[in-house]
Amino acid sequence: TLEQEWQVSGHVYPNGALIAIPLNTATGAAPTIEEIFAPGPRQSIENVAITHDAVLVAGFDNVRGRLQRFALSGHTWTGAPVALPLTGVITVASADPADTHAFVTYEGFLTPQTLYALDDHASTARSVRALTPQFDAAPYVTEQFEAISRDGTRVPYFVVHRRDMALNGQNPTLLYAYGGFQLSQTPGYSGFIGRLWLDQGGVYVLANIRGGGEFGPAWHDAGLKTHRQVIYDDFYAVEQDLVARHVTSPRRLGISGRSNGGLLMGVMLNQHPEMVHAAVVGSPLIDMLRYDQMLAGASWVGEYGSPAIPEERAFLEQISPYQNLRRRDDFPLVFIYTSTKDDRVHPGHARRYAARLEELGLPFLYYENTDGGHQATANLRESGRRRALEYMYLAQRLIG
Repeated sequence: TLEQEWQVSGHVYPNGALIAIPLNTATGAAPTIEEIFAPGPRQSIENVAITHDAVLVAGFDNVRGRLQRFALSGHTWTGAPVALPLTGVITVASADPADTHAFVTYEGFLTPQTLYALDDHASTARSVRALTPQFDAAPYVTEQFEAISRDGTRVPYFVVHRRDMALNGQNPTLLYAYGGFQLSQTPGYSGFIGRLWLDQGGVYVLANIRGGGEFGPAWHDAGLKTHRQVIYDDFYAVEQDLVARHVTSPRRLGISGRSNGGLLMGVMLNQHPEMVHAAVVGSPLIDMLRYDQMLAGASWVGEYGSPAIPEERAFLEQISPYQNLRRRDDFPLVFIYTSTKDDRVHPGHARRYAARLEELGLPFLYYENTDGGHQATANLRESGRRRALEYMYLAQRLIG
């Protein structure tokens, strides 16, 4: 799979494409290159595996999981989709070059991880077993919409809600996103979300903003370094679209993100606090003028830019949550959490954010677990405790 465009022997192979090179030509001056699959602008490849007679390609088509089977005839590859459920994630679990069978898993917002066997030369899928459901999914449905960002880019997002949801703008809604490091945000099954949010009357939204890998490397590269404002514009567009569709309103809208997503929360709270009534800011990056001096921060300059380079520092000065925090009457009560033993994002970011909020007289809640790493959860008991605090806060702010 190609991480950037490749020009060889007068032909250009696009960024994100899957190619094959016969071994007997690989070391020659003009290797034979066979293009298996080149994703379109709204597609991506996530997982590739080989069986005895085929190549299995798992990926996304507009962030909806799909599996394709490619077979070789001469020097030509032909592909066909393998029938599996939509609106989820498909991953190749096991494949053997000596066998014609394979196993894949499927998981969606409302479907726990399910194992499928690929029979008949890996061309048909048969359900084998699924994990035990953690909540009753029958009352709910998943839909996908698109918001239009400031530069005209279409930004997809998923909405999980009750089938009988009224479009009256009064639905308590939790919007989650990440937007960085080419990490795709895809449908996933969560007992926490099911029991502590959906079953309490909430709507869950997952936004596929730029910075991730949902549409291949180009979707990530669009928001690198000084171009990062497009990520925040995408998130704002989703907020606005949810209100325009009467799914929710600023009074009933909460946002959540952790790590790089915590940076996203800090930026959005500075740029558009009027859009939300709650914000969960987890293990956040907050001081972007000193982030590279703390723990693993120096390894992220390729993503954010370096404060030591004048042009990149000038942009970081514009978006850094700590330096741009101001007192505003429409600033919501926020919930900040971190871990004393976070060895990736220094807890000093969260502490400094809380201290600055206190200086400005702005409301906030702060929770620091003394154990646990970057996930801010030391064990299952502590994980349950933090989730309970998080969703109780959201319920009090958005449902009550």
